Amino acid sequence: MKSSYTYTRHCQKCTLRHPPGDEIYRDGSISVFEVDGRKNKIYCQNLCLMGKMFLDTKTLYYDVEPFLFYILCEYDARGYHFAGYYSKEKRSVQGYNLSCIMILPSKQREGYGKLLIEFSYLLSKKEGVSGSPEKPLSDFGLLSYRSYWRRAVYEILLHVGERARVVTIDAVSRKTGMTVDDVISTLQTDGMLQRKGVSYAIVVDKARIERFVELAREKAPRRIDSSKLRWAPFLTKNTTVVQEDDGDISV
Repeated sequence: MKSSYTYTRHCQKCTLRHPPGDEIYRDGSISVFEVDGRKNKIYCQNLCLMGKMFLDTKTLYYDVEPFLFYILCEYDARGYHFAGYYSKEKRSVQGYNLSCIMILPSKQREGYGKLLIEFSYLLSKKEGVSGSPEKPLSDFGLLSYRSYWRRAVYEILLHVGERARVVTIDAVSRKTGMTVDDVISTLQTDGMLQRKGVSYAIVVDKARIERFVELAREKAPRRIDSSKLRWAPFLTKNTTVVQEDDGDISV
């Protein structure tokens, strides 16, 4: 707004107290709305223009119709307050589950970035597919994703490792929603994927994993509660999602 007068006039005329679209997740004071770029074109274009103010690599702001936008809000008695968003293509040939992510500078370092990343993978698991962010990642984006990938993979290795002796990369991919390539990249970066003859093996350092997971939990990060999600996939795939029991995973 150019002035306080303009802002006051806007508040008197605008009765909208939340983003357009459907509220698909609420946990305490945190809500996420799904907004279709085709149905709410002006709103989504304004989102992209705002993101362009804070993201040097942001280029797309006009053609929003092929995208879905997921708006993160803080909720209180006054209504919903915008904190950040991410977008993804409705039909991604490459299987990307996130195209662009932006958190307001005033809301950064509160765990909202990783919360939205975790949310994007939850939707991928609900769709029965593996997902990955659109490449190439920015330097800051790569750091954020590597941190999330390490936490997700370590938690699965620690959880499954208590029930079995061998872990397969495919099993980790299914449980996390990550692509096989991202799982391999995470394991290679941490030196847990070693060549043995003509094949590769996951070498788990249990003490290291337990230490990392414990330190991560001490920080009390914001996490997604999957039971609070109320959502159905935008596109229905002709595939059957098989629910696996932990005890059946080959580790």
